[in-house]
Amino acid sequence: MKSNFVDYVKICCRSGRGGRGSTHLYRDKLTAFGGPDGGDGGRGGHIILRGNDNYWTLLHLKYRKHVKAGHGGDGSGQRSSGAYGEDMILDVPLGTIARDAETQERLCEILDHGEEFVLVKGGRGGLGNAHFKSSTNQTPRYSQPGEEGQENWCILELKVLADVGLVGFPNAGKSTLLAAVSAAKPKIANYPFTTLVPNLGIVSYRDDRSFIMADIPGIIEGAHEGKGLGHQFLRHIERNSVLLFMIPSDTDDIAKEYDILLNECAKYNEELLHKERLLAITKADLVDEELKEMLSENLPDLPHIFISSVTTEGVLQLKDMIWKAINTEVKM
Repeated sequence: MKSNFVDYVKICCRSGRGGRGSTHLYRDKLTAFGGPDGGDGGRGGHIILRGNDNYWTLLHLKYRKHVKAGHGGDGSGQRSSGAYGEDMILDVPLGTIARDAETQERLCEILDHGEEFVLVKGGRGGLGNAHFKSSTNQTPRYSQPGEEGQENWCILELKVLADVGLVGFPNAGKSTLLAAVSAAKPKIANYPFTTLVPNLGIVSYRDDRSFIMADIPGIIEGAHEGKGLGHQFLRHIERNSVLLFMIPSDTDDIAKEYDILLNECAKYNEELLHKERLLAITKADLVDEELKEMLSENLPDLPHIFISSVTTEGVLQLKDMIWKAINTEVKM
């Protein structure tokens, strides 16, 4: 079964050609030899990206390899300008980044609903002959042609927007936690790489408050080099305000596993080290209180909690930790 989640598309964008300026000379029944009154050509249509919070994937653009805007209309007499070419508006989910496919230059980043960015500009309309009248040339019989439109291959890349992102190796219990605290229904099974695409869930909190949690495909050692799901995973956690590292309680060395996860994040983008970090030791129902105390002595130096998504142990306290971290991040 193919996933409906698409976070990367490459499309060819062709803006519209500008209309020709007019070379019209004014004539009526009383004027046999009037002056120039040719209007300007209309601008060619733009290719425009527009943020739309009703979209959460780029699936609707996956099969649109070529996008074309309309051509501008030609100018006419009585200084009438041609119509603008029809703009082509591409609605994209919030968190979309556009790049030039050839140079990899970052063109824009759409973060707000209704935010627009002209991805490829339409050609300018040509000037009519009325602009070229002078004391030495009273009746110019020439005008400008419209500019040609531009054609660019562009890459659209989605980075999931969420308050907290779940970071962990495959089968660390991320999907189970998301299913336990929200209405999201991620696929859950007892084998690695159950999650192949990000899942978002709205987590209800105290006093009708809420925050967004993202369950992202599991990381593996070497992910920053593109191994496994590599960059597909790491680019999504760039958008999260808080990173919740999740490590099972039956892991041989929790501190070592945390260091590997943190190292992969840092090698991909050092700015991830500046995000607020929390640690959840999952599957706490498998260990007793004495063992929890022993494990706590060797845990990394950051806020941590033992949780069980099955028995709900520690889940409410985890929400408290996340809410406090989110609001600390906002104040900073």
